[in-house]
Order: sequence, then C-alpha cells, then structure tokens
Amino acid sequence: MNKLISLARALPASEARTTISISPLVLAAPDRGAPLEVRITAPMTGDGLPIILLSHGHGPSLYIPSKDGYAPLAHFYAERGFVVIQPTHGNSKVAGLGPDAPGAPFFWRSRVEDFKLILDQLDEIEAMAPALAGRLDRDRIAAVGHSLGGQTVGLMLGARLTDTADDRAINVEMMEPRVKAGVLLAAPGNGGDSLSEHARTHYTSLNPDYSTLTTKTLVVVGDADDSPHLTHRGPSWHADAFHHAPGAEAMLTLHGGKHGLGGIAGYDAKETDDEDPDRLAATQRLTWAYLRSALYDGDRSWDEARTALASSAAALGQVTLK
Repeated sequence: MNKLISLARALPASEARTTISISPLVLAAPDRGAPLEVRITAPMTGDGLPIILLSHGHGPSLYIPSKDGYAPLAHFYAERGFVVIQPTHGNSKVAGLGPDAPGAPFFWRSRVEDFKLILDQLDEIEAMAPALAGRLDRDRIAAVGHSLGGQTVGLMLGARLTDTADDRAINVEMMEPRVKAGVLLAAPGNGGDSLSEHARTHYTSLNPDYSTLTTKTLVVVGDADDSPHLTHRGPSWHADAFHHAPGAEAMLTLHGGKHGLGGIAGYDAKETDDEDPDRLAATQRLTWAYLRSALYDGDRSWDEARTALASSAAALGQVTLK
C-alpha cells in the first residue's frame, strides 16, 4: 500500500508479487573493453515470464545511471510479472567505461550492443542464476529507456542515428528484432537544427532518425520537460518520436511532468526534478499496461488503463493515439 498516491489509484494494475533481485551478474564481453555488469529483478514464482530490458539515462548522480538505479520502475514491473534486466552502460560513472574509451561520453553504440549481448547470453544468465532457469519467455521481450536510454531503446526498435563527429556513423541501423515492443521515456528528439548550440558541439550523437522506427512503441513525455541545454524547442522536442516514428502508436503526456516523470530514476534522488508520487504511479501503471497489451494478444490492460485515466485521473495526463 502506497499512502502517497491518490488519483493514480484509479489506474488499474495487477496485485504485487514478491520479487527477487540478483546482482551482480557479470557477462563476458571481449569486444567491449570491460565485462558487462547486470542486475535482474524478477517475480519469485511463476513461469513463462516476459522480459523487460531497462536502459538507464545519463544523469548527474553517481550510482543511479547503472544497474543499481531506476528501482521505482524495476520493482514495479517485476512485482507485476516481468523479468527486468538492467545493464550498467558505458556512460555510468560508477562502473562504466573510461572517459577516454572509444565512444565517450555517451557510448551510444555500445549501449545497444550491451542489450544484444544480454539476449545472446540468456542461456549463460540462467546458468548463473538458477532461480531463473526455464522461467523466461524469450518470445516476449520489451525494452524501456529513459532519456539517453530512450535513444538507446529507440535504436533497438528501428530508429537510426547519425553521429556528426564520426564519418562512419551516418544513418547507422542497429535494430534488434528480438525486442517486440518498447517505451521511450523523455527520449531525445530530433537532432540538427533542433539542438542547442551547446548540444550540437558537445553531444554529436544526439541525432536520431525516428522515421524508420517500426516496432510497437509508447512515447512518454512531460509537458514541463524543458531542456534548454539540449534544445531550443522546449518540451515538444521529446515528442518527436511519436510524431515521426511509424511504430509509435501512442503518446502519454504527463501534466506538469519534467524530465524525471514523477521520480522514475530513484526515490528521493537528485535526478528527480519533479518528484510526485501520483505522477510516478501513473508512469508505472500506464507503461506496464501498455507493455502487457503489446506483448499479449487480447490483453485489455492498456484499454482499461486509458479509460481510467480519462475518466478518473485526467488531471495526471492524457493519451494521444495515432
């Protein structure tokens, strides 16, 4: 029972299950420059469990941008039936790759490769974590990413990217067909003229092309998410994936939401510029409902959640469909 939420209580979600957390799992990655550290959070019981690959952002904290962050999302999803796999990407301050390593500071290419490595080594993961053995549904895999993690997930869903500082990285395609659905949380918008002068100079890989993203996707934005160090366009920049991606079938706009979307990166955390228990619960419940329905034919969780939002919790946000 969360006594801090009120309106979001109207949004349906299944009963919470007891979960287990397994960390660290260390995967061999000969071409990466360092092994890949992973945390897995999963229901204690049950078989045929769908998988969520959760990609952290590039925030100011020391530990949240790693396998040890984003507990509000990882715990919620796992308590409601998903196996959540969190890698520590190369941009992590606590356990990432060095600042002089190829790809710094964002390591956009290796972030996607981290997930491909995880999917390639599911057998090894089950062997290292016997509590998961035989319990994973490898045909139902989704991906969720926040901020820079949203760009990472977008690439797996079919978006392309140009790094203006790398002549080899023009319209690069890194789609991962094993991922069947995704959620982009406050993801970067278009690059080029949409970027601030600072971003064009220092963040040369913030140039996604969403026109090739064809996998089923929910885009989540805050209508107060202004990032002037990245773009001059204000909050609308984060909605570009919805407007340009053929696979982006819905957008959730959270009223008053800033980049933290209510607090998804961590409880009482520096990353959370708009900590709000109701907004966080809305993000949790609505993204969970979307992924349930995206992965299971005939599942009505998403329809029921949208109806509840519109009728009983409209002050929290709205869903726009294509």
